[in-house]
Amino acid sequence: MAEGSEKPRVEDYMTREVATVSPDDTVAAVARRIAESEAHSGLPVCDGRNCIGFVSARDLLLADADALVFTVMSDDLVVAHPEMALSDAARVILRSGIQKLPVVDDAGNLIGIIANTDVVRSQIERATPEKVGKLSRTLENIHGVATREERRRVSLDDLTPTQSKVYGDELDGRSYELEHGLTEPLVVIDNGGEKLLLADGHHRVKAAAQSGIDEMDAYVIVVDEQVELGMAETARNEGLSTIDDITVVDYAHHPLIESVERLQNHE
Repeated sequence: MAEGSEKPRVEDYMTREVATVSPDDTVAAVARRIAESEAHSGLPVCDGRNCIGFVSARDLLLADADALVFTVMSDDLVVAHPEMALSDAARVILRSGIQKLPVVDDAGNLIGIIANTDVVRSQIERATPEKVGKLSRTLENIHGVATREERRRVSLDDLTPTQSKVYGDELDGRSYELEHGLTEPLVVIDNGGEKLLLADGHHRVKAAAQSGIDEMDAYVIVVDEQVELGMAETARNEGLSTIDDITVVDYAHHPLIESVERLQNHE
């Protein structure tokens, strides 16, 4: 986040490596790039570093294949500035109905792009520290120890789960979030052992493992002196040592569904 500012800025969440096209590219060439990419439904048009327009799949749809991009692009540009409040960029995205805003500096040079998914991610990451802080205070109060918080990448192989099962329907949602960069960071506890205790994020790690991902972003609560944690005892009692020990349960067996079915059967 920008130094000295409490509000997140566009520069804090924008993507700095941006794919662009030239105004002299053909419609066919740009259409091919968009069709072959899962990440792009449109691209900024740049003359050198200067952003002069934006071309979307809709712009290309009915255009002649040999036409040049500058003849079909939108030059009525809606852009963001890196120091713009992220909340303001979110309003522009919402009201304009576009998914991505080019980010330009004072000279009009393209320096990044901010997407609606970045806005969602910012809200997730602002909510997670509250969860981490609450858990840290609970550990300190119960065990009388000091804790500190770190942000790091953790290997899934280094995690000990503290929950024995996850639900299949939720895995679908977590997989979607992974694919679109919306995954909330894990919350883990470093209690001085060889492995980390997974406090929050069991559905996320299971979805990641199914997708072939072996590392994830996490908030790590470091306990300054080793103590006996209830979550560790739960893991031992349930025979949990790796994320492979987490069982995926079909949605039909979700406790809420079972309760509804019991009520229906007694009507």
